[in-house]
Amino acid sequence: MKVLVSACLLGINSRYDGKNKFNKDLLSFLINNNIDFFPLCAEQLGGLTTPREPSEIEYGFTAQDVIEGRGRVLTKSGKNVTKNYIDGANEVLKFCKSINITHAILAEKSPSCGYTKTYDGTFSGILIDGNGILTQLLKNNGIAIVKDMQDLNKS
Repeated sequence: MKVLVSACLLGINSRYDGKNKFNKDLLSFLINNNIDFFPLCAEQLGGLTTPREPSEIEYGFTAQDVIEGRGRVLTKSGKNVTKNYIDGANEVLKFCKSINITHAILAEKSPSCGYTKTYDGTFSGILIDGNGILTQLLKNNGIAIVKDMQDLNKS
């Protein structure tokens, strides 16, 4: 099994705020179970800096809308960064396909990696049901998104 992991979950300072969301238990699980894992950040691969201004999928649109060109990803100040998100997600997908990654563990809430909840596009902290752009693109291409280590064990 080969698993893509959001870089921030493995302690890499790649989040918009320049920090990470290190998950020691996840790293231990991956290592102790001899799982091949690959930390990547689609936002960085799309050309965004770290730190960077917070971004959200435009209010009223979904990740699938963005992928299909109907929606945008905007920064808090209104800058359109859709191309960065699409380019980064495509780079990650290309990498996953090149080495046959079958599963991904991604950081929740992100406009890129969110996998059940994302922010609603108003920058008010309101969460809605939905995926981030990378998550949706991976799902569209048959890569299983798993929530945590228990889900990985089940697959």
